[in-house]
Amino acid sequence: MNGWTIRLLALLVCWLAFPCNCPAPLIYRPGEGWTYEPVGGGGKWQRARAEDQLQVAQAAFDKKDFSLALKAARRVVNVWPFSDYAPKASYLVGRCYEAKGKDEKAFKEYQKLVSKSPRLDNYDEIVQRQYDITNKYLAGKWFKLWGVIPFFPSMERTAEMYKQIVSTGPYSEVAPQAQLKIGAAREKQSNYALAVKAYELAADRYHDRPQVAADALFKQAKAYQQQAQTADYDQTAAAQAIAVFTDFMTLYPNDSRGDEAQKIIALLKTEQARGNFQTAKFYEKYGRLAGALVYYNEVLLLDPNSQYANDAKERIDTLKKRIQGPTAQ
Repeated sequence: MNGWTIRLLALLVCWLAFPCNCPAPLIYRPGEGWTYEPVGGGGKWQRARAEDQLQVAQAAFDKKDFSLALKAARRVVNVWPFSDYAPKASYLVGRCYEAKGKDEKAFKEYQKLVSKSPRLDNYDEIVQRQYDITNKYLAGKWFKLWGVIPFFPSMERTAEMYKQIVSTGPYSEVAPQAQLKIGAAREKQSNYALAVKAYELAADRYHDRPQVAADALFKQAKAYQQQAQTADYDQTAAAQAIAVFTDFMTLYPNDSRGDEAQKIIALLKTEQARGNFQTAKFYEKYGRLAGALVYYNEVLLLDPNSQYANDAKERIDTLKKRIQGPTAQ
């Protein structure tokens, strides 16, 4: 064993035999996680009773010391989870996360709170905060990877957040609008089938709220219209759009969007007529004249004043003569 090794071992023995206090600004406590403690000030914010600890959190929050308020409030929740002070502390945790720009964490904290304590005095305020947070993500705010790194916007996660708001309190003040926003998030995904379902549920569940139901029905019809226009023209979706727009105008005849609904119906019928005209030409090309007649007649029924209808009349006359033959002539 050389001299340097002996000296190192001697120093190690001395260090272990005569421990001294060292600054330790980062401290881990079970249930509380890592917290920063200034040198010489460790534990000054901790209290032995839940009520006193909550007062520390509230005082720090009022002074906008959100870091101290957050760890003091979290200590109440973790050390005294069943106390009468835990809900108020959980609310403060959410408020601190909001103040620090950690909206997703704030939403989750609020969700835990309203799920455990649905009879809170400030229940409506909390779900309104959840709704406002989720609106940011609908507008394009990025979610964070591991809660730290801005990663990507996600309409899937946004729709799920709105869904949680509705599931927790389906008849709260913000629930109807949250249900409508699920449809909006699905439309941004170009998932019009799920958008239709979201709007349909809003129209059914909130039929006793005329403005919500009217909005839901109109948006449902628009989603059908969008679905009809994706890829190859979807005749079934177009027909459903026409039916829902018609229901909308019947149920809400004084709604200012009635004229727009009528114009869209006219466009959809023209597009349906075009589709049927093309189908009729296909049947005619391959000699299936009876089938062609059916689709040409459908053109006349769908949009009798269009150019497609005029062309369909001419083809119907020609095909009838071909089908009847010289004998009939």
